[in-house]
Amino acid sequence: MRHLATSTILATLMVLGATAIAAADTYPSKPIRAIIPFGAGSATDIIPRIVFEQMSQQLGQQIVVENRPGAGGTTGSSAVAKSDPDGYTLLVHSSAHSITPALYANLNYSTSDDFAAVGPMGNVPNVLIIAPSKGLTNVQDFVKKAKANPGTFNFATLGVGSAVFMSAERFRISAGYDAVHIPFKGGPDALTEILSGRVDYYFCPLPTALPFINDGKLLGLAVSSPQRAAALPGVPTTLEAGFVNSDYTFWIGVFAPAKTPRAIIDRLHAEMTKAINAPAVQEKLAKLGVEPMVFTPEAFDAHVRKEIATYTEFAKVAGLKAN
Repeated sequence: MRHLATSTILATLMVLGATAIAAADTYPSKPIRAIIPFGAGSATDIIPRIVFEQMSQQLGQQIVVENRPGAGGTTGSSAVAKSDPDGYTLLVHSSAHSITPALYANLNYSTSDDFAAVGPMGNVPNVLIIAPSKGLTNVQDFVKKAKANPGTFNFATLGVGSAVFMSAERFRISAGYDAVHIPFKGGPDALTEILSGRVDYYFCPLPTALPFINDGKLLGLAVSSPQRAAALPGVPTTLEAGFVNSDYTFWIGVFAPAKTPRAIIDRLHAEMTKAINAPAVQEKLAKLGVEPMVFTPEAFDAHVRKEIATYTEFAKVAGLKAN
């Protein structure tokens, strides 16, 4: 009986495996939905659309982007976590994905267990921007003034836990000054207030800030990435400026529900890699200041889990709580 039961289990697994391979061979047979848990116009929205346009051509099926903002990105993430694991619903998230477990005690999904990484699209330096009218031309003078006037500086973010918030807080805590946090619903609103000078500073994603820096409408004082941004070679990193543990890597990546067949994950990863490396896509991403970030799906899963541990500890030290 035991031998019969074992044989039955093995036969079932073989059938399931064959079914998964067959599904992967015909995948995709209909449009794919990619949910972005943030509003339109952000770096997390602009960059995937460039890559997905190329991927759609390669796959012969449209990848339809759906913006579903709300609750710090958890609304859209929850929808993907609970969707069918068939490769037809994907999540596009930023590195804010890794801080979510530390901020939201009652999530109805697990950031580490309910998703399978497809891979990163790249990372984007966040740049500390201010209006020229502020009269500050380097990051050291910026910190000196902030320390000399505790609590008088204010800074824009897209809410507690957002990638721009994490850049701002890691820098502020490292530099040792107090400032007032002003959350906005979207990046365009935050940028408008920075341009007007009504809000003092913003760790803005480079694709959004770069045109204004190039036109002289904004000053870039430092980038939060571990290395200098290729698009702003003259702007130092916060680490180079002497602020220990102030760096933050803002990546954009793609995930599927955890039980999605590995063959489909691998197909999506291969097609996304091919799309990112297409010359036309490379040119567009380079103009936006997107830096390459190469991981296999398995390695990216491990990277996210490592970040979850790192930022959970950071959230405790910084006393972070969701809005």
